[in-house]
Amino acid sequence: MEATAGKPVAVDEAARLRSVRVVLLPLMIAMLLSMLDTMIVGTAMPTIVGELGGLEHLSWVVTAYTLATAASTPIWGKLGDMYGRKGTFVTAIVIFLIGSALSGMAQDMGQLIGFRAVQGLGAGGLMVGVMAIMGELIPPRERGKYQGMITSVMALAMIGGPLVGGTITDHFGWRWSFYINLPLGAIALAVISAVLQLPPKKRSCATIDYPGAALLTVGITSIVLVTSWGGTEYAWDSATITGLIAIGAAALAAFLYVETKAAEPVVPMHIFRVRNFTLMSVTGFLTGFVMFGAVLFLPLFQQSVQGASATNSGLLLLPMLVSMMVVSLFAGRATSSSGRYKIFPIAGGALMVVGLFLLAQMDTGTSRLTAGLSMAVLGAGMGFLMQIVMLIAQNSVGMADMGVASSSITLFRTLGSSFGVAIMGAIFNHRVQDVMGERVGDTAALHGAQLDAASLAKLDASTREAYQYAVSSGTHSAFLLGSAVAVIAFLAALCIKEVPLRGAGGGATPGRTRTTASTV
Repeated sequence: MEATAGKPVAVDEAARLRSVRVVLLPLMIAMLLSMLDTMIVGTAMPTIVGELGGLEHLSWVVTAYTLATAASTPIWGKLGDMYGRKGTFVTAIVIFLIGSALSGMAQDMGQLIGFRAVQGLGAGGLMVGVMAIMGELIPPRERGKYQGMITSVMALAMIGGPLVGGTITDHFGWRWSFYINLPLGAIALAVISAVLQLPPKKRSCATIDYPGAALLTVGITSIVLVTSWGGTEYAWDSATITGLIAIGAAALAAFLYVETKAAEPVVPMHIFRVRNFTLMSVTGFLTGFVMFGAVLFLPLFQQSVQGASATNSGLLLLPMLVSMMVVSLFAGRATSSSGRYKIFPIAGGALMVVGLFLLAQMDTGTSRLTAGLSMAVLGAGMGFLMQIVMLIAQNSVGMADMGVASSSITLFRTLGSSFGVAIMGAIFNHRVQDVMGERVGDTAALHGAQLDAASLAKLDASTREAYQYAVSSGTHSAFLLGSAVAVIAFLAALCIKEVPLRGAGGGATPGRTRTTASTV
């Protein structure tokens, strides 16, 4: 009797594992598309401007995509929870591919900006779709070893994006920077449509919370515009920036009120009553803050101070990215084998603090070896955090909230990256301008405190030396701020409550329901 009763379970488990293995590749392709796109397009932008013109609108090619992605992310998560993850994910892929095709056919900068927004709408559903589907297919106890692969995809995108973008632009033309998404997306779309099988889901009779979605979109748009424009397009105390801050604050305050009244809120407030989920939201924000700030300023330091070319500066990030990838894979497998995870965010927070502090000590005499070792320490810290954050967040909510939990963590990480680039960038630029003012007096030639290798070579020796010192001073200030921010992530990790991870075939653990005392 026992053997007979156990046989269907074994068959179901074997079928589930086969489904996971088959679907994993197209899921990784879909996620790679969303992460790779901006880096490939960034490399092609000079060529695009040369053909389409519209240099004054250049920043909007990136901003339109970022805004649409950030604003749509939580909505995609909620749609998946309400109407089914597979259909929602397939729709996101289709919209992304339509946006990619239209962007490749754009005839002027205005069209390109509009089509990039369409592409960004689809991209908002790619990452959250991958995370939520993995959360439904794979029990938390096993999820770590699979989510470590996601960090590997992130590292691959950061390393390969600029190289692939440059190669495509040089040999096939800039339009193929968008068209390259079509065959890859078609493969992912075909396999997911044919193979992905998720447990049947009862469609929600409630309508989506349109007022909440609109208010959240206005709030997120205002935040991203403030971080994108503040200190660059407009002064921080300008009417435009202060107006955007006021609009964003009012919209988010109204959003919080509306969510408490909505039948199906876009972001259910009860998930933030779970301590671990709230801690992971904070940690995701801070990790995004630190990571994208580092990715921005390390190549700048390497080019301006250490004399690396643009291509080599990307390759010199390998110590950080490889360390992040290896550690993430280790942490994922260790979590799956032991079921314990609290030590990893604690170690990650500590290593981020140390790594950023070491990077803050770099100066004009720092060797590439020393810089590489410091980057490896930072990469290890981020590797411990990148996917464990998502794992803990998903383990803190019930299956009904898997989509909004995944989208919320993704959104917080995106907003953290916007704030990190803006705030660390403002500190960096201010410090460079101050140092150059003290040493040279005329800073008009700096163009926002960033000179490429060709411009730097045209400076006389004394000005070039002063600029290199100023850049090292600016990175020192930026990374010191990053180290202080990482301290908060470390303190948040200390407060995590280790809730057991559910295994395959196991029942819900404490914390899998919406508001259990064990996770609050």
